[in-house]
Amino acid sequence: MPSPANDRGDGSDQGPTRAAVILPYDRPGRAAPGAAEGAPRAAEARLAEAVGLAASIGVTIVHQAIFPLRERRPSTLLGEGQVQAAGEAIAAHRVGLAVVDAALTPVQQRNLEREWRCKVIDRTGLILEIFGERARTKEGALQVELAHLDYQRTRLVRSWTHLERQRGGFGFLGGPGESQIEIDRRLIGERMVKLKKELEQVRRTRGLHRRARERVPYPVIALVGYTNAGKSTLFNALTGAGVYAQDQLFATLDPTMRGIRLPSGRRAILSDTVGFISDLPTQLVEAFRATLEEVAAADIILHVRDVSHPDTAAQRADVLRVLTEMATGPNAALDEGWEGRVVEVLNKADLLGGIGAVPGLGGSDAGSALAVSALTGEGLDDLRAALDARLAAGMETVDYAIPASDGARLAWLYRHGEVLARDDGEGDVRVTVRLSPADRARFEQPPA
Repeated sequence: MPSPANDRGDGSDQGPTRAAVILPYDRPGRAAPGAAEGAPRAAEARLAEAVGLAASIGVTIVHQAIFPLRERRPSTLLGEGQVQAAGEAIAAHRVGLAVVDAALTPVQQRNLEREWRCKVIDRTGLILEIFGERARTKEGALQVELAHLDYQRTRLVRSWTHLERQRGGFGFLGGPGESQIEIDRRLIGERMVKLKKELEQVRRTRGLHRRARERVPYPVIALVGYTNAGKSTLFNALTGAGVYAQDQLFATLDPTMRGIRLPSGRRAILSDTVGFISDLPTQLVEAFRATLEEVAAADIILHVRDVSHPDTAAQRADVLRVLTEMATGPNAALDEGWEGRVVEVLNKADLLGGIGAVPGLGGSDAGSALAVSALTGEGLDDLRAALDARLAAGMETVDYAIPASDGARLAWLYRHGEVLARDDGEGDVRVTVRLSPADRARFEQPPA
């Protein structure tokens, strides 16, 4: 008997998997258990996001549907009529993969596979699949594998229903042995322990690298924002780097850092990070601690928003909620004053007709918001100047008289500070320079 996937035209010799995206939609005011609170989202926007997530793993979307939930059924989540209607559409479109944009229990997932006779994955499984394909660094790959094993451990009852019988012991000495489910669960547990040890080693190595950067302290500017807000495009525009950037959800999964030079000549480090998303699987919150640590160490947090997106307000709320949790949770990574380090960047202004067409720049919620188009470059000069001014606000202006023969110390000031004035005398060079407190202390420290 052919597998459900091949029975639906999903064989490897028949092109990309044909997929359906199903959105069980709770009306505003009836959020799903465990769902984060925030600005209400339109069902159409939620469905479009789910379709984008599914398309990013290379499947062909042949059917999509929204099913309002009257109640959440423990057996299938959806109502009986909704399950039947979805099943008819899945059969008609020869679907091999059904993506349900919700958190399914193992029982619900198994029952829907039986009803629809195709592979079913939920939102958590889909995001884990995307992360597994895109993670590039050693830590990113380890983190994704750990998150996936943690998720899969609860699904063994679905994966091994055909191996429920007990394996016997050796001859007359043993009673019933381990079931295949128990063996798999034990093997997964052992692998997770090994992965956690490897992760700790990788994190210690990254900590050494961070301390090395602190010894040559350039200010750090971290890009954060909802997935597909244009962070990597902005990163490339500001640094001239060639970081992978596509109109695609979760195009960036690993922190990337590059040096930039601001209008004053000051150097800084720009860090591109993974995008946030609503209802991020709990397994991945810890898995991407590396990204959160880069944000925590940043002198400026650039919150990049897709101002053209219909759900931009809800996306903003999602990002701010995650940052707030980073500052208030039991393992708080952000300090209490993190809000004062945020600069809001309203990206993709070109899709609205340019910076002048961006709404709300003068409103009370805009604060220090700046409109830009990372694609066309409009507004980037103003952004660079704003970053320069923000960094300069925390610096100190000091005067030094340096022997003309001491070119090394003079060059150091040019590299690490902003030289405002210079007077070349006969014996000394008098300079007025703006330095960070840390750089001033280093410069004035007597030689060992």
